[in-house]
Amino acid sequence: MERKDFETWLDNISVTFLSLTDLQKNETLDHLISLSGAVQLRHLSNNLETLLKRDFLKLLPLELSFYLLKWLDPQTLLTCCLVSKQWNKVISACTEVWQTACKNLGWQIDDSVQDALHWKKVYLKAILRMKQLEDHEAFETSSLIGHSARVYALYYKDGLLCTGSDDLSAKLWDVSTGQCVYGIQTHTCAAVKFDEQKLVTGSFDNTVACWEWSSGARTQHFRGHTGAVFSVDYNDELDILVSGSADFTVKVWALSAGTCLNTLTGHTEWVTKVVLQKCKVKSLLHSPGDYILLSADKYEIKIWPIGREINCKCLKTLSVSEDRSICLQPRLHFDGKYIVCSSALGLYQWDFASYDILRVIKIPEIANLALLGFGDIFALLFDNRYLYIMDLRTESLISRWPLPEYRKSKRGSSFLAGEPG
Repeated sequence: MERKDFETWLDNISVTFLSLTDLQKNETLDHLISLSGAVQLRHLSNNLETLLKRDFLKLLPLELSFYLLKWLDPQTLLTCCLVSKQWNKVISACTEVWQTACKNLGWQIDDSVQDALHWKKVYLKAILRMKQLEDHEAFETSSLIGHSARVYALYYKDGLLCTGSDDLSAKLWDVSTGQCVYGIQTHTCAAVKFDEQKLVTGSFDNTVACWEWSSGARTQHFRGHTGAVFSVDYNDELDILVSGSADFTVKVWALSAGTCLNTLTGHTEWVTKVVLQKCKVKSLLHSPGDYILLSADKYEIKIWPIGREINCKCLKTLSVSEDRSICLQPRLHFDGKYIVCSSALGLYQWDFASYDILRVIKIPEIANLALLGFGDIFALLFDNRYLYIMDLRTESLISRWPLPEYRKSKRGSSFLAGEPG
């Protein structure tokens, strides 16, 4: 049959075939298959699977595709991205899926960022970091050389590290490059905290000072403590600075004026930590948005309201043993919702709304771990030999990193843990 005649015949057959019922169509196909030889049957076999496939991600509305994708785990989604460019495009555009995946890995989520590709990249970065943790390859060691005496204080924030030294100086370092950004002459620093414009230091000379980075000038000098100042915190919005001292007191200062507004008493040991933080939960004693002051000594954590009234009363005192048989480590975490502190028995977590102990995480294989950082999924702990990573979901240590060799001397240990901003 000529090509033109064949096309005319095929059009007529097609019109007739489409007019048949489903049962008639099936009988027609059965008859054609019975008349087919090996070449036709092989052709049918090779093409039938492709004809039966339907790309549901391509055919479904985007909203329904996103809904279906939410039921798949991230690893399956990554495999699906390899199916086709269309699948990769749809899956990579589902913001909620990748944000949820990042949250489940403990990543902090900024909901204002709605770029799905950004969150997919964050997830892949998190997966890489998890593998590095498991393989003990998550951390790097570098040296910052510049001080001529022992470093007593560290504070890290946004890629910058401040160091306070016994050489009567403080330096600000760019961690990524190892370069010193600022170096100013100070007193001996026992505690440091900084922002872009200024540095606040607590000293072994019983004073607190505020310094300007750009000029190195001391802009305020806070005198009043009768013991070394081990911890400082401040808030520019409130124009308040707080300090904890070896004289068993906490002092509240006017940051700009340099005057003492209040002296908080009640501690019976050195005050080794003060935290000034906005509350995020409601209770009988405070509301969300209220600023709260926490102070800690060897045995107790005290909670204070921030106000300029004299004889301020402590709202609550927290401890892990009434007979003072258990000591607290001199490090404290407070995010506005939970208070976390480590002790010889393990990590204690209090609910700030009720002041109840939510949980005690015990680590029987390692004693006296100190707290370095506490998040939604992971915690960083350390002792004299290692930095440990704990998965808070399982309350187990998942990795560790060796610390520099620990050496004792008359003036303290060779290892110092800093404060994160």
